[in-house]
Amino acid sequence: MAALVLGLAAAFTVGSVGDSFARLGSGGSFGSRGSRTYSAPPSTYTAPRSSTIAPSSGFNPGFAAQRPGFFSGGFGRGLLGGLVGAGLFGMLFGNGFGGGLGGISSIFGLILQLGLLYLLFRFIMGFFRNRQQPAFGGAAFGQAPPQGGPVGGGFGFGSGNGAPRGVPITIDPSDFAAFEQRLGEIQGVYSAEDVNGLRRLATPEMASHFAEELAGNSRQGVVNRLSDVKLLQGDLAEAWREGSTDYATVAMKFSLIDAMVERATGRVVGGSATAPQTVTELWTFVRPAGAGNAWVLSAIQQG
Repeated sequence: MAALVLGLAAAFTVGSVGDSFARLGSGGSFGSRGSRTYSAPPSTYTAPRSSTIAPSSGFNPGFAAQRPGFFSGGFGRGLLGGLVGAGLFGMLFGNGFGGGLGGISSIFGLILQLGLLYLLFRFIMGFFRNRQQPAFGGAAFGQAPPQGGPVGGGFGFGSGNGAPRGVPITIDPSDFAAFEQRLGEIQGVYSAEDVNGLRRLATPEMASHFAEELAGNSRQGVVNRLSDVKLLQGDLAEAWREGSTDYATVAMKFSLIDAMVERATGRVVGGSATAPQTVTELWTFVRPAGAGNAWVLSAIQQG
């Protein structure tokens, strides 16, 4: 039991060090999905769980930054990891749970400790529940997932629960082909630091966000090299029309080579220049209503 508690405390501590994302979007969720910007898209086989795009401190309906959850943010995990770690170590070594927190004995301290234990319990139970859930998007490439879901290597239709706002529209195979093409094109122009290309393939808000990322990389003396982008599986979460604009949110599981490279030396300082990684993201595309395949990227939701 002591080993389990120590392991959990260590996991929180390690998690508080911080996550690093090299790829386009830096692991965040941002952009606009029209009136559904702050609503989670329906789950699909490719993305059984969907995230929302939360407003930033300087709210702009057309450009929303990620608001990480308490556990996903470095501050939240660091605080929880420190408190839980201190309390558990104190309990293990004879000082009581409060001993590790400097001997808190007030009723507030007791409530705080009980609350932390509850959060830890919820975390453990959620972890085991997640492990027991079927992996709808985990079918091997080229094999049909359960219940007639999409086949690897292309798009299918997801298991959405219907559109909360707007008029549903039909997405045909040529649209899915355009989405796959945009996936590769956008990764390519981002890797080439082609801001004009990004403006051609994405909304002004998204292009501005990417330009800020590229400028930040430049200041740090690094460049994000992305290559060998390959769609493994994809499906539609929802598609709808608002006024004169069509929206389509699609879940895409894809592999790519993703490396952060030092400009001066070519040395890889993040990711890998040889080993592909696999990611699942939700991309939202927009076009003028009925304008064929003139889709541009409007939002990204990353895990």
